[in-house]
Amino acid sequence: MKTYKKRVCDEILTEELSVMGAVLIEGAKWCGKTTTAEHLAKSAFYMDEYGKSEENRLLARTAPKRILDGEPVRLIDEWQIAPELWDAVRYAVDHGESAGRFILTGSSVPPDIREVNHSGAGRFAWVKMRPMTLFESGDSSGEASLEDLFKAADISGATSQGKSLEEIAYLACRGGWPKVSAMYSQIALNVAFSYLEAIVKTDISRVDNVDRNEERTRRVMRSYARLQGTQASASVIRADIAANETSSLTEATVCSYINALKRLFVIEDMGAWSINLRNKTTIRTSDTRYFTDPSIATSAMGLGPEDLMNDLKTFGFVFETMAVRDLRVYAQRLHGSVAHYKDASGLECDGVVHLRNGDYGLVEIKLGGNELIEKGAQTLKKLAGRIDTTKSKKPSFMMVLTAVGEFVYRREDGVYVVPITALK
Repeated sequence: MKTYKKRVCDEILTEELSVMGAVLIEGAKWCGKTTTAEHLAKSAFYMDEYGKSEENRLLARTAPKRILDGEPVRLIDEWQIAPELWDAVRYAVDHGESAGRFILTGSSVPPDIREVNHSGAGRFAWVKMRPMTLFESGDSSGEASLEDLFKAADISGATSQGKSLEEIAYLACRGGWPKVSAMYSQIALNVAFSYLEAIVKTDISRVDNVDRNEERTRRVMRSYARLQGTQASASVIRADIAANETSSLTEATVCSYINALKRLFVIEDMGAWSINLRNKTTIRTSDTRYFTDPSIATSAMGLGPEDLMNDLKTFGFVFETMAVRDLRVYAQRLHGSVAHYKDASGLECDGVVHLRNGDYGLVEIKLGGNELIEKGAQTLKKLAGRIDTTKSKKPSFMMVLTAVGEFVYRREDGVYVVPITALK
C-alpha cells in the first residue's frame, strides 16, 4: 500500500471541504495535487487517462453527469482539459445539499475560466498548491513556526537541521518535487531539467493552443531566471534577451510568453505591500519576479549546486526564490499572504507576511554570515521605524531568514535570525 506524506495544505483542504461544495486545487504540474486529492477523495475520474483524453472530452460535452457521478468526495483530475465541466460541477453543487462533494485539480488555467459568467462564487474554494517546502520534504526541523512568531512566542534556541551551504545549494537545484524529495543524487537533479523540457516543448503551447517557439521559451525563462527577485518590467526582460541572445522579440511577445507561464503556474510573481508611513515616501507597486520553485530557475540557467557555490550572488537570488516558496506555503496555512516592499528612497524588504486580521511580520532573506545578517536587520528596523503605528499595527516580528545556522536566536534589537531548515 502506498504511504502518503501529509502536506501543509491538507488541513486547508479539509477545512474548505467542510463548508464548500467543491474545492479547486491549482498548481504546477508534478507538485503533488493529484496525490493529495486522492488521499481525501472517495472516488475519482482522470480526464487525462492515457488513451482516453479525447473520449473524455467528448463525454464532458455530451454526458458530463457520467463524470460527476461517484461517491463524494469525487475527484476530477485535470479538469481543465474540458472547461465545460466547470458549469456542470457548479450546477451539481447548487442542487445538492451537502458540502465536500467535489475536488477538481488543474495544472493550468483554461483560457476563459476567469471570464465565465458563472464564477463559482459561493460554491468553489480555490486552494493553490506549490512544490514541497523544506519542512514537507523532511529537510527542516520545523521547530520554529510562523504561527509562533505571530503569537509572540519566544522561539530562541529552536534547532535547525544544520544543513551546510553546499546542501542548501543542492536542495535549491533539486526543488520541491515530491517524486524526488527523498532522493539525494544526480537523478533527483535531473527532474527539474525534465520539467523544463516539458514546459518548453509542449506545455507552453498547449496551455492556450497558441503555437510558441521552443527556443524563444527557453530565452524568456533564462532571462526571467537572471532577473528573479527584481521588479524587472517586460521591456527590461526583452532588453536582457536581446543583450544575451540574437532575438527579435517584441515586448508584446514577451508578455504573451510570461502570461502563458503564469497560467501554467511556472511563474508566481509577488505583489507589493502598502502601509501607512510616517512620511510621504512613495511606495513602489511593481511585482517582484519569481518562479514557483527555485529548481526551475537553476534549470533555466543550466546551473547545478557547484555553479551556485561558485557564484554566490546568483545563489542569493535562487535561495530567495526557495525562501519565498516556503514562506508562501507556511503563510497560506495561517490564511496569510506574502508581499514585498520597496519605496522611492530605495528601501526594500524581501518579504512581508500579512494575515487577514492585519497582523504582519517583516522578513529579510540572506544566505548567512554576520555582515549579511546585520545588513538585513538594519533594513528591517529602518522599515519598522517608518511605519505610522498610530494608523497601522506594529510588526508582529522581524526576521532575517538565513540559508545556514544551527539554531534560532533573537538579537538584542529584537530581530530573530532563523535558519530556513528550522522553519515551518
